[in-house]
Amino acid sequence: MDDMKALFEKMRAKMDMVRSVFGEENLAAVPLFENCLCYPMDLLTELAGMACEIEELNSPEEISSRLEAFRELRLKIENRKQERPRIMLWPENRVPSLTEYTDNSAYRYNHNPDFAPFMYEMLVPEEVTPMGAIILCAGGDHGFTVLCEGYQVARDFNQMGYQCFLLLNRTNLNPWSGKEAGADVARAIRIVRANAEKYRVKKNQIVFAGFSNGGLTGEACIRYYSGEQRMSEVFPDYEEDALDQVSASMDAFLCIYGPRMNHETFDYSRVVYPPVFHAVGLEDFNMDNINKLYPDLVSHGVTVEIHTFSGVPHGQAGRKLLDGYVKYPNFEMWELLAEQFMWNILGKEQRDLFQD
Repeated sequence: MDDMKALFEKMRAKMDMVRSVFGEENLAAVPLFENCLCYPMDLLTELAGMACEIEELNSPEEISSRLEAFRELRLKIENRKQERPRIMLWPENRVPSLTEYTDNSAYRYNHNPDFAPFMYEMLVPEEVTPMGAIILCAGGDHGFTVLCEGYQVARDFNQMGYQCFLLLNRTNLNPWSGKEAGADVARAIRIVRANAEKYRVKKNQIVFAGFSNGGLTGEACIRYYSGEQRMSEVFPDYEEDALDQVSASMDAFLCIYGPRMNHETFDYSRVVYPPVFHAVGLEDFNMDNINKLYPDLVSHGVTVEIHTFSGVPHGQAGRKLLDGYVKYPNFEMWELLAEQFMWNILGKEQRDLFQD
């Protein structure tokens, strides 16, 4: 325990050092990554690569020497913007909130206090019959993780016939609570389900895919907003609207290296826990969490499918976009396995037709 505490303290000190030099420039780049559909992807991946390299440097002097090149590329990208419509999750000035967050002058977080949650559509062509809808939530504090775990994975699932939605929510513990992050997921599910006919999917074909912290966010939605639970139970001053009459329960949950933490308990009494698919590398620190979570889910009647991948560390979904090659070919299989899982869960009617 002492060794683990010392490790986290060392990591925190490194993050604080990087943030003190790189924080302002990094924060300026976050909207580019999160609005990635509006900018040239080749330049965004170059910028993300530079950010990754800077975060690995060990001294303020080394970081400072890289800032000008980063800034020049960021400004070049900003000048190439092509607007794309986005879906705001909440009416203006009506975002339900519990967290007192008023200052980001130390660049602790990737989003300032005035951040408003939204999502983008990534839809299949009109001639394609959709298999369902997937709402994707990248991990960490978002930023460039949206490129890999959002955009790239959405492209892959588009190829499989799924309507996709990139969710840019308030991030769990960065600084908002799981209740607020989960509320954004619930709202996104309601929006997609309410517009199922427009998106050419059925109302019982709504999938949520969360990566790392996004997986924790997905379970927060289940914990607080699935079934008959009301938003007003969490936010007493919240005024419900027509969308709140639409179910926020997901029909399937893809939890990619983001399982519940070992120390957390879960009350299943009022929730509707959907069939859940887990994918995690054997070199991922989340293996300990998976080993405890699996028997708990099964004992509560949850349909669970778990896949582990030898030699794979944390955070590898969609990384081929940044790396330029597939570093862990075995982990690439998770998308095909998830496709079969969703077919089994969402495609019962189609299977029945084939069997008849």
